[in-house]
Amino acid sequence: MTTDTWRSKVSQPQYKMKIVRDVMIPTRDGTRIACDLYLPEAAGRFPALLSYSLYGKDVQHFVGGRAPLSPLKGNGGQEAGDSEYFVTRGYAHVIADARGAGDSEGVFCYQGVKEQEDGYDIIEWMAQQPWCDGNCGMFGMSYFAVIQYMVAAQQPPHLKTIVPYEALTDRYRQSTYHGGLMNVGFWEQWWGHTSVGKMPPLSHEDLSEEEIKRRVAALMETPEVRSSPFLHLTLKHREKNPLLFSWMLEPFDGPFYWKRSPYRMLDRIKIPTFLATRWSSWPVHLAGAFEAYEGINAPKKLMLMETESLLGPLRPWADHHDLLLRWYDHWLKGIDTGYMDEPPIHLLIKGKNISRHENEWPLARTRWTKAFLGPGESLGFTPPVQDGVATFQNDPDLPLHRAATGVVFSSVPFDIETEVTGPVALYFYASLDRDDASWIITLRDVAPDGSYRVLTKGWQRASHRELDQEKTRPYRPYHRHLRKDAIAAGEIVEYAVEIRETSNVFKPGHRLALEIKGQETAVDDPMWIHVCNPYKTVHTIHFGPKWPSHLLLPVIPD
Repeated sequence: MTTDTWRSKVSQPQYKMKIVRDVMIPTRDGTRIACDLYLPEAAGRFPALLSYSLYGKDVQHFVGGRAPLSPLKGNGGQEAGDSEYFVTRGYAHVIADARGAGDSEGVFCYQGVKEQEDGYDIIEWMAQQPWCDGNCGMFGMSYFAVIQYMVAAQQPPHLKTIVPYEALTDRYRQSTYHGGLMNVGFWEQWWGHTSVGKMPPLSHEDLSEEEIKRRVAALMETPEVRSSPFLHLTLKHREKNPLLFSWMLEPFDGPFYWKRSPYRMLDRIKIPTFLATRWSSWPVHLAGAFEAYEGINAPKKLMLMETESLLGPLRPWADHHDLLLRWYDHWLKGIDTGYMDEPPIHLLIKGKNISRHENEWPLARTRWTKAFLGPGESLGFTPPVQDGVATFQNDPDLPLHRAATGVVFSSVPFDIETEVTGPVALYFYASLDRDDASWIITLRDVAPDGSYRVLTKGWQRASHRELDQEKTRPYRPYHRHLRKDAIAAGEIVEYAVEIRETSNVFKPGHRLALEIKGQETAVDDPMWIHVCNPYKTVHTIHFGPKWPSHLLLPVIPD
């Protein structure tokens, strides 16, 4: 079906929209959930879409132009989607506040069991309303998208499809701790975007007060907290930032994160699922789209795209609504839009900025290629003949306007166009002069004039290097994150680092650069800053025949 053909078949705008505010929805335990209804101003029953989060239903439709995400404006949570776009085309749109957020009753539990069950109850309530034909879907990006997985796993009978647009699946690895490094930058500023007035720390669900105090006391003596007044105050005054307080008390993976991680529930999702994310969402949603695509056994599609801003879609979010309409029309209205006749994966190939369809991930024709670290900070496709080292020292007291030091390994300029599309892994040998360290990995496409584009990133705390051998693949190291394993000073250790998926065509004259640092500042990334090694530490990277440090790259042949 051609583009023009499917656009002529999908629902066309024909209704006016009416708004019913502050409707209260009962849940199974009696807590009432507040919602706003956006409905076609016409008689009849329509499919209904639910957008459900903690950001506040009232802020989803502020008047004004779309703008980049801004912590100053606090527009990060305007992610429920464009109601008018869908309502005028014959859909009802319900925007609901999570319990304990906005105008809803109850205590906020950050995507915990109660919030997941509430989603089931909201869906079933929607299906019984006189304006709904019984066919329900879910809608929204980021928080609105992550909760879709967990509601779908509850299997409400009237939920027929979900569209997780920008949705992580692993609360520990893809959100709070990257490679074992706590993601403090995001959680420091994010709390101000929410509509939650007050909440007890999530730790209260699982830990006694005695255990909380014990953990706080132990954390207070760690070098990371002793060197950071911000972390000290977060621990001492738990109501200051109750989520960050809870993340700090849970530095390892386990049941606390599992009940908030959709990957633990993917096998229970049995309805059609449309997955979408951007290549630059490496700190949060990118890996989740691939994990969900692999784990969901139902009709599904995966779309990889990019946005104008590295911080994501403009707010209020309205990206790709035409494609989402095509999907909803197919599964909620029974319109043959031809969508399921096309290959399941749609990729934007950066560098050339072209799109194409694929049938599997990783791509079956991938040539897994090693790029070896070598002398002169080189990155070559043949192993170096001599052993060598590259050394740098981090400085935890750098001002935020200065970039952290590190080492950059670069390839020679490519002679021909070379495509790299797929997951990437870094295997390298290193020694330290302390018992722990932080590794911050960045891949770049460097143009002949020295300008560059960041392609993807990876992170690893040295003491979290233990792998889960059952889940690890050569192209995707999977770390257990269940304990710290200290390193003897001077000991040469092999690290396997998961680097987020990427797609890029290197044009002739361009080079691939691998940057390895021990910390970040705002120059490196203004939002996704981690709690890194608080000591000055000498990092020594070893390479050569004895220490075959290398990148594993997914090269795609012509």
